[in-house]
Amino acid sequence: MAVSADAEVLVGLGSDADLPVVEQAAQEAAGHGRPLHVVHTFDWHAAFAAETVAAPRDQAEDLITRAAQLAHQVEPGLTVRAEIVESGLLPTLIRRSETAFLLAVGDSGMAGSGQCVPAETPAVQLAARADCPLLVVRREPPPQGPVLVGVDGSPSSHLALRWAVECAFRRDARLVALRVVESDEDTDAVAEQLSEALARHADRHTGVPTECRVVRGDPGEVLVDTSRSAQLAVVAARGDEPGRAMLGAVAQSLLYHSPAPVVVVRGLAEMPLTGPDARPARDQRP
Repeated sequence: MAVSADAEVLVGLGSDADLPVVEQAAQEAAGHGRPLHVVHTFDWHAAFAAETVAAPRDQAEDLITRAAQLAHQVEPGLTVRAEIVESGLLPTLIRRSETAFLLAVGDSGMAGSGQCVPAETPAVQLAARADCPLLVVRREPPPQGPVLVGVDGSPSSHLALRWAVECAFRRDARLVALRVVESDEDTDAVAEQLSEALARHADRHTGVPTECRVVRGDPGEVLVDTSRSAQLAVVAARGDEPGRAMLGAVAQSLLYHSPAPVVVVRGLAEMPLTGPDARPARDQRP
């Protein structure tokens, strides 16, 4: 689906714990030249169960105001829209993702929890069902490492590679493209294919330092382990093999276990990755 050049970065704001999501989403919006739209949903049923109906509504207004203020503090020139919607958060975000450039949410504390992650966790549902790329922000800030992207050779992984190149450029970061192979694959041939793909997608941003790695092992385990030193991990929602679910096993592994923020890439067909107000890489900013 084609998305307009002024499509927004959309933030799902559930509670105070999601304010770090607003901060990182504001940076992404400014870097890609996009406006920011913060959405918080209000549940009247819960409000009527409270001691007073007014208190929950006042809290919602306070939260959305603080979120907008934070976004302006992080990126003073950013166009920010804040909205309270009287609906469920998950269906609202899925519907709004149809016209969004990027959707950002928190991970509900699942990274590093060591617990089984319920399938109904909002970040998991959105990774499987959103119509645009999804940024899942962790509670702990990431290191200032490279941007990591997993590439398996499928067309969808090439979309992830395209997105990762743009992210590395906007962040003034090194890009690591990682391909994990089975034991019987020719690593030299795979490395050559990966290098050619990276060169093709990095053609617009030749100043981005890049590295190609080909490793044998389990793709999910290798990517999660490598992501521990990354500032961002990028992966396609799934490969194109028949029989795959809406969210592939590798994307699930990164989503559940990576300590780094994760972008699950989907819905990029015909999408321009920068808007009219995109800023240069950070070392070139005035």
